[in-house]
Amino acid sequence: MGATGGEDGKTQQDKTRNIALVGSLASTPAVGCIAFVLLLVFAFGTVAMSALAWVFWPIMLLCKLNILSCGDGGGGGDLDGDRITAAYRSDGTGQLNPNNVPSQYLSLVQDAGSECSRKVGAIVIAAQIQQESGWNEKLVGPDGAEGISQVPPDKFDKFGEDANDNDETSALEAADSIKAQSKYMCSLADDIDRLIADNEVKGNRLDMTLAAYEMGLDAVKQAKGVPDNDRARSYVIGVRSGFAMYANSAGLPSSSAYPSLSPRPTP
Repeated sequence: MGATGGEDGKTQQDKTRNIALVGSLASTPAVGCIAFVLLLVFAFGTVAMSALAWVFWPIMLLCKLNILSCGDGGGGGDLDGDRITAAYRSDGTGQLNPNNVPSQYLSLVQDAGSECSRKVGAIVIAAQIQQESGWNEKLVGPDGAEGISQVPPDKFDKFGEDANDNDETSALEAADSIKAQSKYMCSLADDIDRLIADNEVKGNRLDMTLAAYEMGLDAVKQAKGVPDNDRARSYVIGVRSGFAMYANSAGLPSSSAYPSLSPRPTP
């Protein structure tokens, strides 16, 4: 999934970003050798291999969290491990880093984050989009979900609206899709709060809200929390892994020294 290649300047920016990202990964002993190989590949701008950079970002994060054993120090170079860990474990309601959100979607993500900001912030919205589509607003998923936020079709029918005032409501339009995502997430968060109050589920509210977005509220209710399966766990971990990229306080290198992230290339 993800956006396709763009102009020459964009391609060069992607190369630079990939080199910088993998360079930071190379400081992690457990993945250093692989990262070095990827560094050579990225330098030549191979689109298919470039997508692997996004595979190794969560690995680096898991090293930071000591979930994986990655050698002395867990890698990280100039990255602030404590802040990355804090971002991963946060509720995602902090300040969004605008440098890492594609500019054409920034205002949409910021508006979506204000829908119910104390429950579902802009950081969550951005990290979900990265997980769902890699910022590809024309994506059509195998389950029939469409658009940048991959809102389930029946939920888009319920929550979708003409957010960009063009007299059409379509999941393939980023404004409509992101608006529906925020409204659906806020509705799910409210549902989870009621279930917690009634002692029907236990666990972290955001984790259960994310799991409900991925698998449906009934799955969370039946499991009495985040379902104990790979699909639910990997989705929650995948979204949370993006918090450090989109949080303004995660301690990632500044945009002046580290190129802004752009949509991951299509494999």
